[in-house]
Amino acid sequence: MKAVLFDLDGTLWDACEAMVAPWNRTLKEDFPHVHRTVTLQDIRAMQGKNLAGCAAVTFPDLPPEEGQAIVAAACAAEVAVLAETGGTLYDGLFEVLGELKNDYRLGIVSNCQCGYIEAFMTAHGTVGLFDGFTCEGMTKKSKGENIRLMMEVLGVSEAIYVGDTAGDERAARAAGVPFVHAAYGFGGAEAPDAVIYALRELPAVLADL
Repeated sequence: MKAVLFDLDGTLWDACEAMVAPWNRTLKEDFPHVHRTVTLQDIRAMQGKNLAGCAAVTFPDLPPEEGQAIVAAACAAEVAVLAETGGTLYDGLFEVLGELKNDYRLGIVSNCQCGYIEAFMTAHGTVGLFDGFTCEGMTKKSKGENIRLMMEVLGVSEAIYVGDTAGDERAARAAGVPFVHAAYGFGGAEAPDAVIYALRELPAVLADL
């Protein structure tokens, strides 16, 4: 059996709006010397990046260590909020995953922090739809390495990775698996093996790969 592995942000949901408040609360309460207001545009610019990448684009004038400390604190705050509020699921998520589960092992591989995938699952009741998940926060490994790790965990030799950014595409190439670009998400791709413009298109596209 093959696996279909998913990125989370920009692929399964969009939680950006719910992140703005906990990020700014963290800055105000824990880092008052940093005179910075994080906007929705800032949050969107961080999607797909790991902790260091988020710090680099959001706090470029701060020492990397301080920027990363802020990002880590804000990410912890956002997890608590997202577990309660959730985000915006892309149309057809439950139907698509339910259909795919008949023929594939399903997993999530993200660059996020520990607790973030769990918040998605808790808020939206998707725990039973996935056979496993991992992230950089759990393993300290790259997304490409984590795709291979997830394949091992799921006991499959073949997988397809679905994501919305060029970074996701690079990770799929590093892992040696086909890449499906979720063009409705946050980023672009150079030479994906397939493209979907809505999540509901995925089952038919996978059947052709």
